[in-house]
This record gives sequence, structure tokens and C-alpha cells, in this order.
Amino acid sequence: MAISSTKNQPTSGSTVLTRDQHNVSRKKMSNNALKVLYRLNSGGYDAYLVGGGVRDLLLGLEPKDFDIATNATPEQIKELFRNCRLIGRRFRLAHIVFGREIIEVATFRGHHENAPEKEQSCQKTSKQSEDGMLLRDNIYGSIEEDAERRDFTINALYYSAKDFKVHDFADGISDINAKLIRLIGDPQTRYREDPVRMLRAIRFATKLDMTISPETEAPIKELAPLMANIPAARMFEEFLKLFISGKAQLTFEQLRKYDLFRYFFPATDQMLNAGTHPHIERFIVKALKNTDSRINNEQRVTPAFLFAAMLWYPLQSHVKRLRAAQPQLSPQDIFFAGLSEIMSEQQRSIAIPKRFQAVMKDIWILQDKLGRRDGKRAYKALEHQKFRAGYDFLLLRAEIESTPEDTSLEELSKWWTDFQVNDHNTQELMIKSIAQSRTTSRRSPRKRRVVREDKSSSND
Repeated sequence: MAISSTKNQPTSGSTVLTRDQHNVSRKKMSNNALKVLYRLNSGGYDAYLVGGGVRDLLLGLEPKDFDIATNATPEQIKELFRNCRLIGRRFRLAHIVFGREIIEVATFRGHHENAPEKEQSCQKTSKQSEDGMLLRDNIYGSIEEDAERRDFTINALYYSAKDFKVHDFADGISDINAKLIRLIGDPQTRYREDPVRMLRAIRFATKLDMTISPETEAPIKELAPLMANIPAARMFEEFLKLFISGKAQLTFEQLRKYDLFRYFFPATDQMLNAGTHPHIERFIVKALKNTDSRINNEQRVTPAFLFAAMLWYPLQSHVKRLRAAQPQLSPQDIFFAGLSEIMSEQQRSIAIPKRFQAVMKDIWILQDKLGRRDGKRAYKALEHQKFRAGYDFLLLRAEIESTPEDTSLEELSKWWTDFQVNDHNTQELMIKSIAQSRTTSRRSPRKRRVVREDKSSSND
């Protein structure tokens, strides 16, 4: 990380690093982000690359997003860009669309108390809940106010494409060098404004290998219940950021530490806290490790697999209870009743899209199908669209659940591992051996036939 300790102090109160004092290079930026910066500048507006993009470039990382802050209003931005769409009610943002890449542009935000009285009283512009949570936040201000409104010091960094300077308004560079995650302003107030900041503190700490500062960390457990106010749709977005980033295992540990995991998976958290299930924690940790490994090796992952892993044992608990309460129901009916119950509960916490729910259901159903290998069933399971995900899930279960006394899952997973790589003739023999072993085990011992004398022969 090439960050100079020599800084210029402008009258605005920010610290400014000139081009020779930092390692932020346009060569490492998105060409589309640069286009947006240049057009805003040429249109007479101030515009800066801001937040995580600048932070990651200073750290020598490759940014995933390039966000821009400007003094142009959303309507003025839209006039400059034909490929612009305005989104959001809570925060009004401009999205500049370049094919699959979207550059997000936000107008500098101002302080509520500095806004005209008319804007403060207008609920379309500004609104807070009784807990202090921001429900509307479309009061605009200066770059200095915008920096103060940002959440963490390491995100209050602004890069200008006009003069190549980095503006640091909250001593964020010092915190980057000290590897500290620190909130700007009073932590209690900032968490109440947006409880998701507690999740962001954890995400940045795990992603950047940093430590949450003591004053930023102190109120998290106390204010954790505020997470109950976050909409389920937003919780889904936060789940993806936290768990599909290559740091899922560490994130899980931190969420558990601060009592935040229960707002993602309440049934799972309850089971973990009870400590009554022998496999659940090891199973989840192993699933997270595998996911991290795949992401870090640039392999594809689906959130559905993690959802299926998180909810597998709570589902089994529902099925067991229903089986005891309604023994007249078929196994299939019991499974679908349990599935309906657990998903209905879970959707109140995370709004899992239907496309992922369908994959979760397939993974769970395949656990039963993979155990039925006679006749044509093995081939049908192998041809299933989600066979690979179901098979990987079976391997995970076998690794965690197998014991010296019960090796059935281990044997089943090995059978499927061999079945996939063998030719058709060998596969047929494998299926026949399963059928023969079942026939042998079910067949009762034959009674010895008693040979009777033929009475008619005795008369000869």
C-alpha cells in the first residue's frame, strides 16, 4: 500500500493527497466510471470517485464497484446521460447503465438540521422512524457534509479525475494504515439511523482483515434488536454481500459473536444456542468453508446451497415433529408440510427469491432420491438437473454425520462417486448388487423340507 504520510491541509478541513502521494491510478478504474466523471466535470459539476472504490485502490485491491458522488441533482444527472435511470425512495440515486455494468451516482447529502424547514417537514424528502432510523434521506448538501454523512472513516475518501487528488475528510487514511474500522460520529446515533451499519462493520472487518475499533464495536450487541426492523428483501441483499464474498466462515463467527446471526436464520440460531443437535455447527462451518474455497478459486457457487445447508437440520426437526403428530401422513406429505413450515418462517427474515427456493427444494429432495438406487432410479437421479448440488450436499452430510457405528451415508456417497465415473455395464452391475443385497437381507431363512414316505410304495 503506497500511501504517503505527507499531506496537504486545505481550508475545507479535508486532507488532500496529491498524485505523487498516493497509488490510485486511472488505469485500474472502470473506463465507464471515468466516462461518467469526465462528462459530469465537462457539464460544469463537481464529481468524485468515492468510498469503497478509492479505499480498495489505496489498499492495492481490485474494486468491485465504482461509485460516484457529485453536486448535480438526480434530475440534472439524467439530463446528461441518456442511459440513466433514477431509482430508490429512501435514497434517490442515478444508475448509469453500460450493458452489464452499472455506475451508481449519488448527489452529495446534507445534514437534516441544515436543510430548509420546508424540506425537513416534507416526508418525501426526509423521514425518520421513532427509533431514529432514516426512512427518507434526500436532503442535499456540500461535499464536506456528504463526507460527514458517510458511515466509516475509510469510506470518506474522494478521488478527483480533474486533478488526480484524493480528499480524506475523516482521517480515513490513518485508519487504513492502522487497519481499523471506525464509524464517523456517535456510534449509537449512526446505528440507529441505519442498523445495517452493524453488518457493514463486520463485512469490512472480515473482507479487509481489519479490526472494529472499540467505540464502534461497543454498542453492537445492545442495538442488535434494531435489525428486526430491516425489511426481508434488504436482508437477502446483505446475506449475499456477507456470505458470497469468500469470507463466509469468518463472517458467520462474527455474526454469532455479536448476536446478529439470528436476524438471518432464527430457527438455525435457536438450534445452535440450544446445543442439542450434534452436527449442526460443524455442518454449517464446513459448508461455509467449501463455499469460500470455491469462490477464492473462482468457481461458481449458488446461494441456494448455503440456504439449504443453513436450514437442513431445522427442516429435519419439523419433519420429525410432524411424523410424530400425524403418523397417518405419507413421508412425501410430511416432507412438504415441513418444507412449507420452515420456508414460511424463514421468509419473514430473508426474502429468498423463488429461483433459489426451487434449488433448495431439489437439493433436499435429492437426499431421499440418492438413497433409492434400484431399477431406473439411479439413472433418473443422475440425470436430474440439480444432481451435482444434491451430490455435493450428500458428501457434506457423509463427512459430518458418519460415525464408526453408522457408515451408511459414507458408503452411499462413495457408491455415487464411483457410479458417476464408471461405464454403463459397470453401472448396471452396481445397481444389480444393490438389488441382490436387499433381496438377501429381506429373505427369511428357508425351512428344511421334510421328506414323507410314500404309503403306496409300502404295499408293494
